[in-house]
Amino acid sequence: MDYEIKQFSALLLFGNIENLILAAQGVDAHVDPLGLALLSLTAVVCWLLIGTFGTKVAMKYARYINFIGGFAIFVLGLQAMIESIPGILAFFP
Repeated sequence: MDYEIKQFSALLLFGNIENLILAAQGVDAHVDPLGLALLSLTAVVCWLLIGTFGTKVAMKYARYINFIGGFAIFVLGLQAMIESIPGILAFFP
């Protein structure tokens, strides 16, 4: 396998897992499979366009984007821990 393709193998694997989850949720919600497929393909094409053209623009702001993304993950982690405190305390009489 070429190096250019090999480096994207994890992305392909997790992308397929994401599509399987989306399909399972669609089946559970009794969604029209053709409509779900069209929406899924539309989303993939939009992300491809954003990734292709948006990356060129965003490279100037890479440091800020990394900081904001890391900060968001930190805040969401804190939020998840704070919201789980009542459930943890319920186990202790």
